[in-house]
This record gives sequence, C-alpha cells and structure tokens, in this order.
Amino acid sequence: MNKEIPIIEDTFVEKEFGTGAVKITPAHDMNDYQAGLRHNLEVIEVFDENFKMGNLVPEYQGMDLKEARQKIVEKLKEIGALVKEEEYIHNVAKCERCKNTIEPKISTQWFVKMKELAEPAIKAVRSDDIKFVPKRYEKTYFNWMENIQDWCISRQLWWGHQIPAYYCQECGHTNVSKTKPEKCEKCGAINLEQDPDTLDTWFSSALWPFSTLGWPNKETEDLKTFYPTNVLVTGYDIIFFWVARMVFSGLETMGQKPFSDILIHGIVRDSQGRKMSKTLGNGVDPIEVIDQYSADALRFSVLSGTTIGNDIRYMPEKLDQAANFANKIWNAAKFIIMNMAPKEEILAFGKESKDAETGKYKTEALKIEDRWILNKLDNLIKTVTRNLEEYDLGIALDNIYSFIWNEFCDWYIEIAKTRLYSENKQDKLQVSFVLNYVFGDSLKLLHPFMPFVTSEIYAELANYNDKELMVSTWPKTKARVDYDENDDIVGKLKEIIIEIRNIRASKNIHPSKKADLIFVTTKYKEEMEEAKEFLLKLGFGKDLKVQNDKSGIPEDAIQIITDGIELYMPLEGLIDKEEEQKRIEEEKEKLHQEIARCEKMLSNPGFVNKAPQAKIDEEKAKLEKYKAMLEKIQK
Repeated sequence: MNKEIPIIEDTFVEKEFGTGAVKITPAHDMNDYQAGLRHNLEVIEVFDENFKMGNLVPEYQGMDLKEARQKIVEKLKEIGALVKEEEYIHNVAKCERCKNTIEPKISTQWFVKMKELAEPAIKAVRSDDIKFVPKRYEKTYFNWMENIQDWCISRQLWWGHQIPAYYCQECGHTNVSKTKPEKCEKCGAINLEQDPDTLDTWFSSALWPFSTLGWPNKETEDLKTFYPTNVLVTGYDIIFFWVARMVFSGLETMGQKPFSDILIHGIVRDSQGRKMSKTLGNGVDPIEVIDQYSADALRFSVLSGTTIGNDIRYMPEKLDQAANFANKIWNAAKFIIMNMAPKEEILAFGKESKDAETGKYKTEALKIEDRWILNKLDNLIKTVTRNLEEYDLGIALDNIYSFIWNEFCDWYIEIAKTRLYSENKQDKLQVSFVLNYVFGDSLKLLHPFMPFVTSEIYAELANYNDKELMVSTWPKTKARVDYDENDDIVGKLKEIIIEIRNIRASKNIHPSKKADLIFVTTKYKEEMEEAKEFLLKLGFGKDLKVQNDKSGIPEDAIQIITDGIELYMPLEGLIDKEEEQKRIEEEKEKLHQEIARCEKMLSNPGFVNKAPQAKIDEEKAKLEKYKAMLEKIQK
C-alpha cells in the first residue's frame, strides 16, 4: 500500500513508488539532499554538477550525460519502448568560451520580490527627479521596470558576497542574519552551516553608490558629502543590469536617489561596427596603443567626432590625427616658451593692462589681433562649457581642436611672430602676455580630454598660481575686450591673405618675390594701419598703402574684394608675362581637349545607353568642372 508523502518544499519533485518515496534532486544541492534525509526519503540523483549520471539508474551511474543519452536510446529500442526517431532543427544554447552545449538544470535559488521595489524607481524617472541623457534611453529602463520579474540573486560562484543564510542541521530551519547566529532561532541547536551560494554580481554592484561611502553606517562624512552623487556615466547595454538596480537599491536603502543624471554612452566597436570580442578576435589592447601613440592620443581618438548615446567606431587612422594634434600642441608650447618675455614680466603686464573698475583691458594694451583671439577664446569657453554641461563631449573636443589648431596655431602664432622677434620690448611683452593667457586657458579646456600633455605644458607657462592644472580654476567668460563680432575685421583680413596665397600659388610666384599691397577702404583705415606688420609678413608684401580711392593703381593689378575692403596687388616684377601667357595657353589647350573628350563620350548613344548611371554622372560633373576652369582662365 502506498503511504502519504509529506511536502517538504515547493521546489521538491516527489513521486510515489511502491512503499517508498523518491526525491529527485541535483546532488550539489545539499539543502535538498539533507532535507530529504531528514524526512527519511530515499534521495536519488539524476546527475551531478559535472554532468555525470547519478544513481537513478544504477547501470548508467558515473557515465557522462551525452554517452548516457545514447545508451538510453539503445535501451529503449531493446525493450521496444522507443516510439520513433526523427531529425529536427532547434536552437541549442552554447557556451561562448568552450562552445559546449549548455544543459538546463533545476536547482533551488534565492529571489527578491521586485514589484514593490520597482514602483518608486519608476516614479523617480517619470518625474524627472532622475534624468536619462539622451532621454530616449528611458524607454529601455521603463520596458524593464514595468515588466519586472522577481530577481534571482543567488549564484554558484567561488567569489562574491556569500548569501547570509544559515541552515540548522538539526531542524532544517533557515536563519537569515548579517552575522552568523550562535544558535538556531527555532530549535536552539548550534550546528549551523551557511549557504554556499554568492550574491549576483549586479546585486553587489547595485550597492556601489553608498557602500563605497561607509554604508551601512549612514552617518559617515563621506555619505553626507557625496550621496547622492551627480552623474552616473555608463553604457546602454547595462541599463537594466546595473542602472535600474542602483536606483531602486538607493531609494530602498538610503531613502533617496543615488544620482541625478544618467549619461549613457555608446559601445566602442571595431572599424566595421562589430562589438569587440575574444570570439571575433577584433579586440584592441589599449596598452599597446598607448605605448605606440600615448594615452592622450587614444583618449582623443575615441572621443573625437562622437555624439551622445551613439556607438563609437574605433578607427586606427584617427590615432594618427590625435598624435599629430599632440605634436602640434607640444611644438606650439616649445615655440611660445622659448620666445616669450620673462614670466614675472608677463604676470605684471596682465595686472597693469586691466582697468581697475571695469576689469577690461585698456585699449592701448592690446592690438587688433590680440582682441580678436581673446574674443575667440571667450566664445570657445562659453561654447565648451555649455557642451560639457549638456554632455556633448565629442562636440566639445572638436571645438577645442578647431580653435587650437586653426585659430591659435595656424593664425595667431604666425601673426604674433613679427612682434615676438621685434626689438620693441613693449610689443614683445604685449604679445607674450596674450600667447601665454590664451594658450593656458586652452589647455584648461583640453585637459579633461588629454590630461598628460596639457599638465606637462601648463607647468611651464606663466601662471597666477602654482596649482596643478587638474585643480586649477575652470576658465570663465568675461567681456575682457571690445571687439565687434558682427564686423570681424581680422576675419576679413584672413580671407584676403588666403586669397593672396592662392593667387601666388596659381601663378607660380616664388615666395621671395614680394608684392605691393594697396588697400582701398574708408571704414577700416585705422585697423589696416594697426595690422600692417602681419599683413606684410603673411601676405608676402614689401610695401603696404591704405587709400580712400583707386587712384594710381596699375591696370595689371589683381583685385581682391571683401566687405568694406579692396586689395590691389600689382603684378609688375612678380611674374614673367610671356611665360605666364604660355602657361595659360597650354592650360587652355588641355581643358579644350578634356571638354571635347567628355562631350564626345556623352553624345555617344552606345556609352549613354550601356554605361552605369554613376559613370555617366561622373563624366557630366567633369564636363562642368572643365568648362568652369576654362572660363576662369579666359577671364
């Protein structure tokens, strides 16, 4: 007669066989194993954690699971119990590392009820008490939290926080405590064993915002000062693994949010857009990159050109750009430090040149190019500060790069050379001050992105304090100079200089041949006189005149016009007219030939009807380009 079998736990699987009870359980689950023994059940093990067969069927005991499957099929055939065999396709889970099939196995685990914990965490984000940047990633968060399942927090790992549960070996009662109890709270027995499982890694990680600050002691100075934090920076792939769990853990444990903003960045992928992995073998060792290019170059290459929340492609060619930028900064620093006035004189000049009441620089203290670059710096500080506040790191870096490389190095340093090499001590002091000031603030803006090279250089500049760059004051925008952005005179002069260089290059005029520069303007006469030195240097001029009208200008002079300014550059003595005419005729002949070739090809029905559209469009574009070039040469 079958006897009634008591239910030990909901997770137990029990069946009645004859007069005895059978408990089927994995052998590694010692709690079930011991519970079965306490209730006088015969414990039968299907397979152990190494997938060796247990004692369910003695003839297969100790056999590998895969081998046993084949033997069982053969046994079913032998006894006539096999209904049929068929091949079918289905998904088989494989281990990413060893490629073996993953075998599902029922086991006893610890869970956390999540519904009550999830509700305040959802509310915190819905009310914008906690903000996602970009906001679109809220969708991932809500999708997880609003469809939350109870969280399995136990893991069978060797390392981690151990589950704080202690099992009484006498009565089977589970004692939960922060520290090991001296005796069982139910029967008083002292024979207690702690659960061998560890907490899920993400459970431990969820405690990070407060556990690092002294918790569970809630009165520490660190907790009072730094909790809640301001910004969490993380990837979108762990929003539900880590971010959500930190939010509800902080709200539950500390009674307030763990952070205000969640900045989500993309994943660094390879140049083809694939996720880096050991399996694909497309990973990059950062130490090797740093050894070859420097840590600053690696940081720059990963951040430049990125946008918030989007994936980042690792482009090796960007490392060369980054390394070149670091070299550009280093060479600029070397030039400035070697040629500028003594540091103490620069600092004294900065104090003396300011108006005590307004804080602005006195008009006579700075030249037009100085006011231009200081105004550009002010705009850069304003833009980059806003970029960083809005977490547009890639855009901030690109703005800094453009300013340092183009405006400061390519233009202002070149403009400054005439005064740096001047015998006039006041001129040299003026330009040294501006170079030092602008470069110093530029390094401060760049420091979060390229900390090593900027720190090294900053220490050699003239500074008003001896603080390390990392702890120096962030630059602030100030109306330091009077410069009309809407009437950018230096910008107009730059356009003229670029056009002069283009004309000289197109006419093969040697740099040693200097030209007369005749400016016609009524609006900018004072500014032109002030900019005379750098206009002559950068415009390859031997003499500069500023006049109200076009009187006395040679007929062969080349004309360059910009808003409010006209430049005339006589060609007398600059070029050999016969040679130039010969060159132009040769160029015209080549263009006529190319135009005829394109027109012949495009009028050929065989080509038009058979060639790919892209090829036809390409030939049409060439024809238009050649015609435009011919028109320009003829003019």
